[in-house]
Amino acid sequence: MTNEISLLKPLGYQRKSWCGYCKNATGSSSYYMSCDNMRVDHYQYLMDRGWRRSGSLYYKPDLLRSCCPHYTIRLKASEFHPGKDQRRAINRWNDYVLGPEYKRKAAMLCPQSREEKRRMRDKFDLSTAVHKAEYDNVKRPVAKKTGVPIEPAHRFEVNLEGDSFTKEKYDVFLKYQLRIHKDPASRWKETDFKRFLCTGLDRKILKISDKTLKLGSYHQCYRLDGKLVAVAVLDLLPHAVSSVYLFYDPEYEPWDFGKMSALREILLATEVGYEYYYMGYYIHSCTKMRYKATFTPTYILDPESYEWNLFDDKYRQELDKRKYVSPSHDRKHGVDAAESTTHQAAETATSDRGTAPKTTKERGRMFDDEQDLEFDEAPSDEEDAEIPEGSLFDYEIPGVLTKDEVNRLDLDHWRLLVGNTLIELEDLRDWEAGKIDDPDTMKGMAAELAAVTGPKLLQNSALAVF
Repeated sequence: MTNEISLLKPLGYQRKSWCGYCKNATGSSSYYMSCDNMRVDHYQYLMDRGWRRSGSLYYKPDLLRSCCPHYTIRLKASEFHPGKDQRRAINRWNDYVLGPEYKRKAAMLCPQSREEKRRMRDKFDLSTAVHKAEYDNVKRPVAKKTGVPIEPAHRFEVNLEGDSFTKEKYDVFLKYQLRIHKDPASRWKETDFKRFLCTGLDRKILKISDKTLKLGSYHQCYRLDGKLVAVAVLDLLPHAVSSVYLFYDPEYEPWDFGKMSALREILLATEVGYEYYYMGYYIHSCTKMRYKATFTPTYILDPESYEWNLFDDKYRQELDKRKYVSPSHDRKHGVDAAESTTHQAAETATSDRGTAPKTTKERGRMFDDEQDLEFDEAPSDEEDAEIPEGSLFDYEIPGVLTKDEVNRLDLDHWRLLVGNTLIELEDLRDWEAGKIDDPDTMKGMAAELAAVTGPKLLQNSALAVF
């Protein structure tokens, strides 16, 4: 029974005093939960409400109380138009893989007509470009004198496989982290690699009409002459290809694997029918995140209404002026009110630090807590993760249901896993006496989780807090 439902373990609303993106001591705030068997449709729903995952840890940032607000960004794959730099990246790689000698001989043995040359020059076809250098697609005409097929300079192969651990993957990952991110070797043991990149969503096959969708977490492996050179970690969801992480052999850093992998993943979304391509979070103040907006047209998730808005020049200008932008909030209250809200939130975040919140370690008696890990930022020390005093509802986090909205949900019939048995929450002792704004009660914990995840997860899920 439990293999058909998501078992959710609430870890609570936490604040960290250090930001790995801007190296600022202002810090960030997020709500966390863990789940070892998240349903793919649930995760699709959560991403469309601002959530992301690291391994089996799921988190939703509080954009008002973060020095570097995290905005969910996505692309409708069928609308994508590759830019000049993106076209250049894939063309450079194809030229390298095929090699000048192959291209010269192929041109002699299989000459293109003038019309074909003109068409290729005037129109860039993403599918043709992405697949051009794959070994199975490379034309190998036979030389007349020798009778031997001509071969490309390199054998390039890409395959999609489960997110399982191999020593080959780990070795490439470790080299990448040490050389590219300057991490110490002690930070990334094999267990760490498995925990964050090999413990994703369960895989399954979904057949819809004439389409067959692979769902779950996968590794797209790039091999050159039989050697693993890059791995793209992907979540394949009912309506999306979600990019989780990319690592590659630092020897191939000049080849723009970031751009090439994104082009391939966008094409995967169109060819198979996933429709959207999710690029993780966009952080406007972080320069290394700006590349995500070059895959146009991109859309930003409104943190309050959960509407998707075109990320155009006007939107960029608003983010240049203020860290927190919600178009729906601006329409309702006006820009001045939004700026005031941001200022008040910053003051609240600062004043809250004067209180004596519980630490993550203290709350560990109730929860088997984990520290968040954003691969591009330094890990936060567990002692620095604080649980602010009071109820989650006191903080009015963007996009989180209010206390009144949660009161209208049917929490009584939400289920709890006790041992191997699922029971309804209303059957718990003292359930009726609990208050939804008391986070130290089961009703309070369930109410906070429902407020942050949204009403859909009340179906086909259960709490797992013991």
